[in-house]
Amino acid sequence: MPLTIRSPAFPDGGAIPAVHTCQGKDRSPALSFAGVPAGARSLSLVVEDPDAPDPRAPKRTFAHWLAYDLPPDTPGLPEGVVALPTGARAGKSDFGRTGYGGPCPPIGRHRYFFRLYALDALLGDLGALTRPGLLEAMKGHVLEEAAWMGTYEKA
Repeated sequence: MPLTIRSPAFPDGGAIPAVHTCQGKDRSPALSFAGVPAGARSLSLVVEDPDAPDPRAPKRTFAHWLAYDLPPDTPGLPEGVVALPTGARAGKSDFGRTGYGGPCPPIGRHRYFFRLYALDALLGDLGALTRPGLLEAMKGHVLEEAAWMGTYEKA
């Protein structure tokens, strides 16, 4: 079974409910993980918007949530997660803070990718790690990758 990430909050490719956005309670959606490959020592989660600031003329990928060194037996994360599992670490989003920051697009309908990586290593304490730093630290350690995508446009 391949690595998978899913959310009961919205279908893959579907609209993210407002409760998970800046127009709602900005609560992280529940996520479930399965199919972690043998030999995985940790998981990393990257939630990103490749359509920033305007999906008609994207200029950057905006990081909404970074978590790494999740134990490989982590079955997922609950809705509105406050604390990561023991041993897991949080990176710094492009909002300038750790933790989940929901969709809040300035214009148009954006795509939000919830990417799960199975790694053959623990990355350790990398400080106030940002998306580029996490992607660099994972190089050469990714065993498998999975994604779940949702969309959002402000009302």
